[in-house]
Amino acid sequence: MLGVGIDVGKRFLDLARHDALEVMRFDNTPAGIQQLIKQLAQWGELRVVLEATGGYEMAVLRALTGAGRWVCRVNPRQARNFARATGQLAKTDAIDAQMLADMAERLHAKLQRYVEPEPWQVTLAAYVTRRSQVVALIQQQTLQLDCLTIPTLLKAARRTLKALQAERDLLVAAITRLIKPYLSPAWTSMKGSGPVVQATLMSLLPELGCLSRQQVAKLVGVAPLNRDSGSLRGRRGIFGGRAHVRKVLYMAALSAVRWQPEFKAFYEQLRARGKPAKVALVACMRKWIVILNARLRDEMNTSCESQTVAP
Repeated sequence: MLGVGIDVGKRFLDLARHDALEVMRFDNTPAGIQQLIKQLAQWGELRVVLEATGGYEMAVLRALTGAGRWVCRVNPRQARNFARATGQLAKTDAIDAQMLADMAERLHAKLQRYVEPEPWQVTLAAYVTRRSQVVALIQQQTLQLDCLTIPTLLKAARRTLKALQAERDLLVAAITRLIKPYLSPAWTSMKGSGPVVQATLMSLLPELGCLSRQQVAKLVGVAPLNRDSGSLRGRRGIFGGRAHVRKVLYMAALSAVRWQPEFKAFYEQLRARGKPAKVALVACMRKWIVILNARLRDEMNTSCESQTVAP
């Protein structure tokens, strides 16, 4: 088995294999990606690792998946920590490609293969991402209004803010239409599970319903991680996970604590035991996503059983 690494840039793709020093460069274009895939076809069985680079990796990632290649997209922090662990402190495109190839060769058994989402999930993720961008712009524009004193500039800024708010409303309406065919009783059974939360989880957490409670909590980043050594029992805390999913989960849990008796009682119990408010709310976030994961899993199992017994 050959470990292969691809360092992805806006213009170029640097390709390396763990057993060679040579690094090959291809254009990050459809033609360049096809040349890269032809090169990989000459190397037999292999494992490919590349970094998430804000979207520049998607074209080659989908092409590799479509060609039937085993490929894993890793978090840049994960890749950088691996480089430091191997003593590699320098950073260039060629060095990064070689480091990713070494990572593929040594850790492929522990890495998760990338699975191409359904087309509707890709579209939904684009709408969710755009809505997040617009919401951030609205927050910035609202803060900037307080600093404007010239009437002409203030009027122009208000027009911009109004246009952004209108775009946000259109995006929410489109998201609501896109998720409607895929809603099930489990999705609508949770307080705080509105269209934005549902769309974010459907598109950015497609594994939901297929994981254990421990796995889904860790994947989102709400699992308490141990910090013990010898006789020391360190304070537990959360780390990593999918930040955008965690943000909407925070709002969902906050709504559930206010309006769902089960979560309200759980939160108040934790506070009565002396837990800080934020710690108690994170526990509610974990409980919320674990319950939804279990309900979706039960729905899938029921659906499979009914298909099995159907004549």
